[in-house]
Amino acid sequence: MLGQVIALVVLVLGTAALGVWWSARQGAVRAPRATPVGIDWASSGIALADRVTFVQFSAEVCAACRSTSRVLGGLTGQEPDVAHREVLVDDHLDLVRTLGVLRTPTVLVVDGGGREVARMSGVVSDTQARQALSRVPAAVAELDGEGQS
Repeated sequence: MLGQVIALVVLVLGTAALGVWWSARQGAVRAPRATPVGIDWASSGIALADRVTFVQFSAEVCAACRSTSRVLGGLTGQEPDVAHREVLVDDHLDLVRTLGVLRTPTVLVVDGGGREVARMSGVVSDTQARQALSRVPAAVAELDGEGQS
């Protein structure tokens, strides 16, 4: 009996720890993946803004995608030269594979030159979106500096 109680306590604590870890990852701003250079966004039907574009990969039956879309749409309405483009994964499987999109929603933060500068997966809050947006000028300067060395 005592062994069963201990096993149950360990199971509950492990599940709680896993839940806290999973929740902390939702919408977290991460560094971009190493993706192929020269993705032709226009040929995929994605028009980029001059400064930054949030490219959101979504699925039709995804409640988290709708929530993220509302947050990003609200933010882009307040920021100059910032756009939000929603892409259905079913319609762009080649782009999904190329960019390593593994779940929806996944949001790529793309600068005006078409380079991915940050990435977020899961439900994105307004604070997280603003944090990703604040990374763009620094990331662009770093990428430009690499090309000049």
